[in-house]
Amino acid sequence: MNTVLTTVILLAGLSVSSSISIEESRPEDASLNFTELGIKYGHHVEEYDVVTDDGYILTLFHIPGETKGPLLLMHGLFDSADTFIIRGNLSLAVTLANKGYDVWAGNTRGNKYGRRHKYLDPDTGPKFWDFSFHEAGCYDLAALVDFILEFTGEQSIRTIGHSQGTVIHFVLLSTRPEYNEKIKGFIALAPIAFLSNLIPPVSKVAKKWPVINKFLKASGIDELCRDHSAASNLMQLLCSQGLIGYDVCYVLLSSPIFGFDPERIEPDFWEVITGHFPTSTSRRSLVHFAQVYDKKRFAQYDYGAVRNFREYKQLIPPSYNLEKVTTKISLIAGGNDNLSRLKDVDILRTMLPKEPKYHVMEPMLWNHVDFTCANDMDVYLYPYILSSLQDFE
Repeated sequence: MNTVLTTVILLAGLSVSSSISIEESRPEDASLNFTELGIKYGHHVEEYDVVTDDGYILTLFHIPGETKGPLLLMHGLFDSADTFIIRGNLSLAVTLANKGYDVWAGNTRGNKYGRRHKYLDPDTGPKFWDFSFHEAGCYDLAALVDFILEFTGEQSIRTIGHSQGTVIHFVLLSTRPEYNEKIKGFIALAPIAFLSNLIPPVSKVAKKWPVINKFLKASGIDELCRDHSAASNLMQLLCSQGLIGYDVCYVLLSSPIFGFDPERIEPDFWEVITGHFPTSTSRRSLVHFAQVYDKKRFAQYDYGAVRNFREYKQLIPPSYNLEKVTTKISLIAGGNDNLSRLKDVDILRTMLPKEPKYHVMEPMLWNHVDFTCANDMDVYLYPYILSSLQDFE
């Protein structure tokens, strides 16, 4: 029960605005945005506003390249496009740009680069936050892909997703199968679709999420981990206190969720991570993930029998039909990943109609955040990414 109470306090607190200031003793990269980081590490970055069919306005970053075609990167939950560039010269975005790829880094609704809408105000009501990973796939990813295709004149692109960035691909490709022709190859880092084999403490939080959700809903909290909130600023301040902050925030609090790997996330870089993560998302997003865990199904959002019948013409939400996912896929998983469990990745593999390329990272401690933040990605991860991209040509 302590895990549940801690989660409630953290998520509730991270939604309250505040003017708490953060000591400017952190590394510079902790405070730079995607564009500023790109410039610092030698690349011109363009920014575009992409409007979804339902009115959300998303920032899409572009590092122009001419030799190897457009490539879209999509981040995970509570994250943003920053995750692909905060490692500087070692980051995935910079590495791919240096190799000539035309790199695009997208954002989903609700995070710091997706907190805008044509008509809705994220600060004045719950309507803006009425979304989960379903909408991020059906609308956000679709809009980003279409924008890139129109901009470049290409018929198809390649994509890389991390964590929730993989979920939204499986949503889009199964519900709007025409996008299998627009995405000619997809690399899934820490792939997630099924969550049947989660372990504590994540499984305990997922199991108790209905209780947590009731508390948050009763408190009028629809946005989680709001940037510059009281608890967010306090957490960044705590986590930037050198070895003490590292031990408390990474070793004690984060490692049980992501998987413990002290070798690849060093204390100085942890301060950079906390300058960018977490960023905001909707309460409903976590409800949907908890439903996937509870029902042991990769299915659309469960509104309850009455609204389900209105939305889906059936009492229970339909499963995503993975038989319709026909694009080439490369799955790259970590044996020490507490969110993308290997047994769940195996379930996903059996559900896909075409046998995907599959690799489990060799380092035994490779965890969920190592896919975007490890200090040796160039040694262990990038060879598999680059070979998969070549397979997609």
